[in-house]
Amino acid sequence: MPYVNIKITREGTTTPAQKAELIKGTTELLARVLNKSPETTVVVIDEVDMDNWGIGGLPVENYRQQKKT
Repeated sequence: MPYVNIKITREGTTTPAQKAELIKGTTELLARVLNKSPETTVVVIDEVDMDNWGIGGLPVENYRQQKKT
């Protein structure tokens, strides 16, 4: 039983339709590439608050600002 955990930042812009597409696409990918059964494939999407996400030693918002300059 494959278990896939997708983590994205919570920014209020991800719609239920987009999440459904991620779940469907991930399930189809595992079925196609690894021959896994969609009926037993679990996909979980976690939205992480921005202040709980870091990249390169910086909070994600600071990292993004640094990349703009």
